[in-house]
Amino acid sequence: MSREEQIINERKRKIEDLRKQGIDPYPNKFDKKQTCLECLKSKIGTKVKTAGRLMLKRDLGKISFGKIQDSTGSIQIVLQERKTPEKIMKFFKKYIDPGDFVGVEGEIIKTKTKEISVLIKSLDILSKAILPLPEKWHGLLDEEERYRKRYLDILINHEIREMFIKKTKFWKAIRDFLINKGFIEVYTPVLENTTGGADAKPFITHYNSFDIDVYLRISGGELWQKRLMVAGYEKTFEIGRIFRNEGISPEHLQDYTQMEFYLAYSSYERGMKLVEEMYKYVTKQTLGTLKFKSKGFSIDLGKKWKIIDYCEEIKKQTEVDILKWDKKQIEEKLKKLQVEYEKNADRERLIDSLWKYCRKKLSGPAFVINQPIEISPLAKKSEKNPRVTERFFVLIAGSELGNGYSELNDPIDQENRFKRQQELREAGDEEAQMYDREFVEALKYGMPPTCGFGLSERLFAFLIDKSVRECQMFPFMKPEEEKKER
Repeated sequence: MSREEQIINERKRKIEDLRKQGIDPYPNKFDKKQTCLECLKSKIGTKVKTAGRLMLKRDLGKISFGKIQDSTGSIQIVLQERKTPEKIMKFFKKYIDPGDFVGVEGEIIKTKTKEISVLIKSLDILSKAILPLPEKWHGLLDEEERYRKRYLDILINHEIREMFIKKTKFWKAIRDFLINKGFIEVYTPVLENTTGGADAKPFITHYNSFDIDVYLRISGGELWQKRLMVAGYEKTFEIGRIFRNEGISPEHLQDYTQMEFYLAYSSYERGMKLVEEMYKYVTKQTLGTLKFKSKGFSIDLGKKWKIIDYCEEIKKQTEVDILKWDKKQIEEKLKKLQVEYEKNADRERLIDSLWKYCRKKLSGPAFVINQPIEISPLAKKSEKNPRVTERFFVLIAGSELGNGYSELNDPIDQENRFKRQQELREAGDEEAQMYDREFVEALKYGMPPTCGFGLSERLFAFLIDKSVRECQMFPFMKPEEEKKER
């Protein structure tokens, strides 16, 4: 029998013993009065009643020590002969183990080592842990195990716990910023008959009540929010889950959170000003500074944001004129640059591969503008050059961390672009956009000039220089092989 199995059996025995004594090892409640942090800030002699998970236990005979932890921090507890009731001392020594949740009452003291502690007068078991916690410095070193048992990773790793608190601040800051600018928050369908708003392969599910297959959305309600512009709303946004059935990478997930906003009577130029202001506000609220390091770049969002021309930057770095070169020429250049690309990819995808090669060398912060019309099926044509669109990316640390444009509101132009996308789908491009007849019909009733913009939780990952998978609380995992029940 392994050491772990011995511990588990011993704890199960304690549970049985407690129940025989009429003590419930899993009671319904505990009237907690103070958090661990509040206890630490209390004056010496203050009576307190707190609770948390026991993370450490040391028995030195006439005196025992423990460390309990809650969501605010941890505090030491002390059980001492003649100061702690004898039955409480015995109960603690015999039945309480690291990992158990306990409720305690006592008074705040300062030990000989000057540590603020709770001198225990009463102690209750609140939840008996059967499985032992991993050792702080030796457990959960494997990445897959950390993600699968994220609850333990958060419990043991202070940095991970703080990261998710920052992530909450991140999304709150975005919501606060937009609401303060007069936007209303909306909620649009997650299940759709046709997907729209992005180039991505969707997940398919079945709607039993209608007996039809439907898609999980691949954008933050883009085509729905534009319908709301038709309906007369002028400032809308949505924060919600997005689903894309594509590959995993440090920057991509299949199931993640995204924000999209739509601003009527605005072009992409006004949108860029609003986005820059939002990014500075959100970063300041999340990190407390506009300076940070990410992916090997030193970033300062407080400095002047550059404007980079998409076509000119590709030409500058690769000598390729994407407005003139044909598919074969671009393929040859990609091979020469040793850039991987999909075989039989259409010209639009080849241009995108070329751009991804170029952007990795750019630190930002910058806005990238003037993307070709072929790769921007929902953006307005530029008034200065009809070969490109009024679209912009936020570029930080070599990556696109936000995408917006002057929305296409010409229904005839939109219909023709959808037809081109449909041709690409029929030719085998599963990421090309679907023809949405009902959306085109809505546009025919008239939509005002509108700027739309979206960002995902990838921005947060870049702000704290982590992979986007690391920043998900519970990343999707393949089912674990069945193990013997413990």
